[in-house]
Amino acid sequence: MRTRPLKVALLGCGVVGSEVARIMTTHADDLTARIGAPVELAGVAVRRPDRVREGIDPALVTTDATALVKRGDIDVVVEVIGGIEPARTLITTAFEHGASVVSANKALLAQDGAALHAAAEEHGKDLYYEAAVAGAIPLIRPLRESLAGDKINRVMGIVNGTTNFILDKMDSTGAGYQEALDEATALGYAEADPTADVEGFDAAAKAAILAGIAFHTRVRLDDVYREGMTEVTAADFASAKEMGCTIKLLAICERAADGASVTARVHPAMIPLSHPLASVRGAYNAVFVESDAAGQLMFYGPGAGGSPTASAVLGDLVAVCRNRLSDATGPGESAYAALPVSPMGDVVTRYHISLDVADKPGVLAQVATVFAEHGVSIDTVRQQGKDGEASLVVVTHRASDAALTGTVEALRKLDTVRGVASIMRVEGE
Repeated sequence: MRTRPLKVALLGCGVVGSEVARIMTTHADDLTARIGAPVELAGVAVRRPDRVREGIDPALVTTDATALVKRGDIDVVVEVIGGIEPARTLITTAFEHGASVVSANKALLAQDGAALHAAAEEHGKDLYYEAAVAGAIPLIRPLRESLAGDKINRVMGIVNGTTNFILDKMDSTGAGYQEALDEATALGYAEADPTADVEGFDAAAKAAILAGIAFHTRVRLDDVYREGMTEVTAADFASAKEMGCTIKLLAICERAADGASVTARVHPAMIPLSHPLASVRGAYNAVFVESDAAGQLMFYGPGAGGSPTASAVLGDLVAVCRNRLSDATGPGESAYAALPVSPMGDVVTRYHISLDVADKPGVLAQVATVFAEHGVSIDTVRQQGKDGEASLVVVTHRASDAALTGTVEALRKLDTVRGVASIMRVEGE
């Protein structure tokens, strides 16, 4: 066994970074045995050096992250600071100075993953990022290694624990959105500013990463259709229950039926209670993968938090350190397919539309005519009326998003339609 330790620089020492440092210390003997050489925490870059960090030698702490990654004796840089800059510059600088990188930075990878992979390849170094997508759930490595010989057709999942907690609370208690969000905030599941979670930005970044790996195609954050969940209401859940469904914020990446293009999207959707994703409760994550040979696979577990995310980081650290010892690198970017990313209008699915209409004869016929004119076939209709007003719920057969959009625009112009209360996609059937 090699006796000279592999040196690790840690960029960021918040919830995840401090847990990475703790595990490196407490599990040092096990990590040495698994890697084949000791690993040594050689430096920790932080913004506030005066904060007490239990278990970390103050002599290792620095505010000069650039100098740390430029040292030349660093084998692996672990980046858990997040954001675009300075993380992007620090990662490329690490490659230039001989270090491989382990990152949990979903936003940066979704935006500039291709450039980072190119920099890693140019310098013959590794870029691993299992922790960027679903916390402790092993997902990136199975997609790009275990399923490398298979053809993946669809990846659909719950990849944000905050939103799943909120929707699960609305479903199980009948709470409204704001009430459920307040509880999530009080319990520490939601940030003081939950925008990145509830508006789908976090899930969209993860969808871009997953789609790129699954379909061997470069998919950027801008390619992902995104719709938040702030407009989901208790009435939507009541309608979902009548259909034998629940509502989840889903990241969906799929290959077109003809295999010639891909789509990536994030939005709330109704899914049948019989679908495995419907039973994912609380702040847990789960990803459902469909492929030609393996069939249907489900990956489930905690998707966030210090310990779960640190577990994924340490798994990558072990893999990268082993590669360093054998003078090898692991899988890099695989974008050979270069499939076009189709717009949301090309997506085909079912829809649940709730309309507020006048309660008088002929309204249903008018509405049905609009659907027919736009080529959207109606599956079921449910109407409830009272005091001159009515609620009309229409569930369609499969149709393109473009056709549905045109239908809704036409419905809004009808004098008998007071408003479109809700539009929800129906997935997983």
